[in-house]
Amino acid sequence: MNKRIIDTDRAPRAIGTYSQAVRVGETLYLSGQIPLVPETMELVQGDVQAQIRRVFDNLEAVAVAAGGSLADLVKLTVFLTDPEDFSLVNRIMAEYFSEPYPARAVIGVSALPKGAAVEMDTVMVLTGP
Repeated sequence: MNKRIIDTDRAPRAIGTYSQAVRVGETLYLSGQIPLVPETMELVQGDVQAQIRRVFDNLEAVAVAAGGSLADLVKLTVFLTDPEDFSLVNRIMAEYFSEPYPARAVIGVSALPKGAAVEMDTVMVLTGP
């Protein structure tokens, strides 16, 4: 198996025993991202909308480091501490994606690392090197 680890300083560094992303063939598996600012490793300031945008920005940074973009996403999983934020995710997601949208699951959870309101992980398919 040809496995390549993706690492970029444009997204938060791993805070545990995991990689930001792992590429196997054309498939890229991105670890969960919470709304950390890469430079400070602190939660982004602002409301849940700011947190959602920061997570998408973090995912995008890892995707670009791997040679892709958010347009290459095929599966997105969203974890929310407040299911009422579902409509915000939909609205903000439309700013980052266009049709055809990736497959997606939204899961309500009781808590996330560092007190974040949202976490997302994804699977991408890349056709370049």
